[in-house]
Amino acid sequence: MSASKIKLQRLDACRWEIPKTGDMRVPGIVYASEEMIPAIQADDSVVQLARVAQLPGILKYALAMPDAHSGYGFPIGGVAAFRMEDGVVSPGGVGYDINCGCRLLITALKREDIADRIKDLVIGLFNHIPTGMGSKGPIKLSSADERRVLKEGAGWAVKEGFGEPDDLLHTEEGGVLEEADPREVGDRAMQRGKSQLGTLGSGNHFVEVGWVDEVYDAETAASFGLEEGRVTVLIHSGSRGLGHQVCEDFLEILQRESRRDNRMPPDRQLVYAPLGSETARRYRGAMACAANYAWANRQMLMHWTIETFEQQLGLAPREHGIRLLYDVCHNIAKVEEHHIDGKKMKVCVHRKGATRAFPPGHPDLPAAFRDTGQPVLIPGDMGTHSYIMAGTRGAMEQTFGSTCHGAGRVLSRTAAKKSARGRALYRELEDQGIYVKSAGKATLAEEMPEAYKNIDQVVNVAHQSGISRKVARLNPWGVIKG
Repeated sequence: MSASKIKLQRLDACRWEIPKTGDMRVPGIVYASEEMIPAIQADDSVVQLARVAQLPGILKYALAMPDAHSGYGFPIGGVAAFRMEDGVVSPGGVGYDINCGCRLLITALKREDIADRIKDLVIGLFNHIPTGMGSKGPIKLSSADERRVLKEGAGWAVKEGFGEPDDLLHTEEGGVLEEADPREVGDRAMQRGKSQLGTLGSGNHFVEVGWVDEVYDAETAASFGLEEGRVTVLIHSGSRGLGHQVCEDFLEILQRESRRDNRMPPDRQLVYAPLGSETARRYRGAMACAANYAWANRQMLMHWTIETFEQQLGLAPREHGIRLLYDVCHNIAKVEEHHIDGKKMKVCVHRKGATRAFPPGHPDLPAAFRDTGQPVLIPGDMGTHSYIMAGTRGAMEQTFGSTCHGAGRVLSRTAAKKSARGRALYRELEDQGIYVKSAGKATLAEEMPEAYKNIDQVVNVAHQSGISRKVARLNPWGVIKG
């Protein structure tokens, strides 16, 4: 199957269908504007989506969000829900960086309050927060403490003094998946996790200081504490080497089982475990541990960030007023209740590079967001805007409560580095008023803005299709990267 042989049929201004053919159990739905379709068809993402539609127990359709691009197994930006009775869980539908996600901090500061100190702040963040591939944090966990992190998630970090109990109310799932089972996390994953808690990592992970430059929904923005000129901090990181190793370990287990049981997935990258199987229970237990590690990690990164504001800028807590708006993940498989064809069902929703977008009134949302819907964080990358959106009923009706998670790549990391040769990216960004500190030039080249889709187009499709709604836009100002 090749992308050129898959014909997309237009449903409306924002949706395109891959009709159910061959071994597909359901159609595929791609969210995109007409001008975005050539980029989506240029890689394997539509082929991967058609293969996802062949998995056992899949419900309604396989979905690609407007930031979709090819990934491992599922396209990044892929969403699928599976029946608990005869469906599956697939590591390729979660990804290697389990619970990679975003956390948005709102400050009491206006842009002019720190305009003459932004460079100092970026340097302070870079010096205070461990960044880069294999970076190690100041916390050295004992085996017993690491198991507690894997069981308790962000709650462990709060108990240890890294934040406040109220932070947990502003974190998806309260910062913990209860089915976590540290016994299912292998020795290699545990070893990798011992020294990396509280570290940013590399690649597209970042801490970004920005400011609100446009408000679209004044009432919701005010409820979130957003107004034009308000300084914000966006943190993007995940489960580090521990999560990567959990994925690697279970891919190997499932590939062996697939051969043993003559269970042939539509693609070897889509190996899966039936949801009622012991292997599915083991993977979900280990995946939840990695998700909890990621929530604890972002909780600690928030703590280091607040410390930097206080130490580098000499601000007291009452002066900077930093608080957590929300923390949401975008690489996860979770059991949720959804109304499907008029019936309430428990299903296993895979979100691979896709963000939860629950609407106003949803029982899983804290009281602060019952009237507005869940905050949805859509990060740009260094030179592009980021967006704050809100969850909608349209997302529940169309996408199992899901929306996009970023811009989505259009250039591979290799192609991006080739394109960046001879360019002074630091200088280009500084000329735009964006100050960047990075552990290496290679990472900066891989993550340059041109490597990604136009985030304005991506967000507009999500907004126009009704799977989330625009609240405010953030302008990047100071960024640290691994």
